[in-house]
Amino acid sequence: MEAIKKYFPDLDEKPLSQLAALEELYKDWNSKVNLISRKDIENLYERHVLHSLAIAKVFQFVEGSEILDVGTGGGFPGVPLAIFFPKVKFHLIDGTLKKIKVVQDVIEKVGIVNATAQQVRAEELKKRTFDFVITRAVAVMPQLKIWSQHLFKELEKNSMPNGLIALKGGEIQHEIKALPKGEYTEIYPVSDFFSEPYFEEKYVIYLQA
Repeated sequence: MEAIKKYFPDLDEKPLSQLAALEELYKDWNSKVNLISRKDIENLYERHVLHSLAIAKVFQFVEGSEILDVGTGGGFPGVPLAIFFPKVKFHLIDGTLKKIKVVQDVIEKVGIVNATAQQVRAEELKKRTFDFVITRAVAVMPQLKIWSQHLFKELEKNSMPNGLIALKGGEIQHEIKALPKGEYTEIYPVSDFFSEPYFEEKYVIYLQA
């Protein structure tokens, strides 16, 4: 939690207390459902919570925005971002029911009233559209584009046009080059915001819808 306070010194008491409540919940669930590796659960705040909040260093979603977290797994990046942006609506989806049950329990027990979770795959989600689609370590960029292209609202309310925001690591240039010609992307190194060695070669990638 100290890293959260260091990088986000203006966070109010309520989101700080909600973020602090995540550790006990995730450790308890992780002992029943193998969501996170043992090494990573001991570094929950750095490798999952703070990593998720890298998106908040790049994007300031306006009140009333609707965000879809595709392949949320245990709730990342959607849960920390929903806490950080309490006036933004988040919908977290994953194809694995046991993971969604964990996310639903975390949302309820932490009191995150602006987030919902559903067992469904992105390509199966119908009749709902969003300002942004967020994701972390789910698939390569061309695949993410295919899954998400039917999910964006036509009208825009944020300073950045609607689009896909992906947390990615490693060699990402080949994924960017594999996108259809003419696609607009922006790449933000997470190490520009957070100094921990874990964030070297990790990026926030924006792909305009």
